[in-house]
Amino acid sequence: MFWDNVSGLYDLFETVYNGKVYRGLGRKVAEEIEPDDVVLECACGTGAISRTIAPKCRKLMATDFSVGMLKQAARKCRTCDNVRVRRADMTHLQCRDNRFDKVVAGNVIHLLDDPCVALKELERVCRPGGKIIVPTYINASAGVNRMAVRLLEMAGVTFKRQYDLQSYRKFFSDAGYENVSYFVVDGRMPCAVAVITKQG
Repeated sequence: MFWDNVSGLYDLFETVYNGKVYRGLGRKVAEEIEPDDVVLECACGTGAISRTIAPKCRKLMATDFSVGMLKQAARKCRTCDNVRVRRADMTHLQCRDNRFDKVVAGNVIHLLDDPCVALKELERVCRPGGKIIVPTYINASAGVNRMAVRLLEMAGVTFKRQYDLQSYRKFFSDAGYENVSYFVVDGRMPCAVAVITKQG
């Protein structure tokens, strides 16, 4: 599996190429987390966001489909006794409805065959009034290094779609999500963060 194979080098690539965003994204997402929150993170990767969320919340379940990525995330979060790391498919979560106060899925929507299926599953496990936080690279934006995108594709990353901020907003609107706020973490490859408040 591609993500297992690159798990040991992923942080290095992100830090060298897009360090400002890679470091800043976790801090911005953590601003949405409250001390009593029980949080689910899908596609946690190497735990870059997880380790920033963990000190802010009561419990964090960090999940990914890649075993290699989960090993890296577990290492990063080993000092946090409120974190559970486990393998999960974000399109078929083995969790009851309305279980989590916040649900985070970082930099994965653009890689999925059917992102709307994943969004509905994230919505299902989020409690009414809770938030679904979805950061995604906006690598179709003006000024983004197209060579980096091409190199990632050559390495094996399969982009199912690419967004700029306008098309990212349209994606959520077309999917029927209206109560959404957005912010951007700027850098070499910026990241747009959609924050959906689940209606009761």
